[in-house]
Amino acid sequence: MSEVDIAGFSVPFVAFKERVAGEWKTITTQDIFEDKTILVFALPGAFTPTCSSEQLPEIERLYDEFKNKGMDEVYCLSVNDSFVMNAWFDSLGIKNVKAIPDGNGHFSRRMGQLINKTHLGMGMRSWRYAFVVRDNKIGSWFEEPGINDQGSDNDPFGETYPQKVLDSI
Repeated sequence: MSEVDIAGFSVPFVAFKERVAGEWKTITTQDIFEDKTILVFALPGAFTPTCSSEQLPEIERLYDEFKNKGMDEVYCLSVNDSFVMNAWFDSLGIKNVKAIPDGNGHFSRRMGQLINKTHLGMGMRSWRYAFVVRDNKIGSWFEEPGINDQGSDNDPFGETYPQKVLDSI
């Protein structure tokens, strides 16, 4: 777990745009988190190496175990639009984990996790972190060390490894 202690804080109110069955749908953090226990994994980007080959497939593999630990749902958030998130989930055959397309980065920014990856041609992205929300309140928090946006291509993946998160909740 990170040294960040935001347990008990409310999740910021943000509206996300999703493309579902050819139609635009707005879903808010209140829709996602109110009266539920939710696990969120936030990742730097769809179709990126670690996110695609390790993290999202492992979250999907452990989905039932997360549910058995009391999670009502498991989400994956990235600073990508809904078209990209949908294509990424389809390409990996993700059936259980739900996507949160933070296309404009508003949620990531309000969580203090929006980082600048313009030096890699990726624009603004989410840092890699995970958290549990119980009825809109942040509980367990997991964050990779060394949050950066100063031109580093450092992309650690240890604290948010899905099995490690599972063992900690």
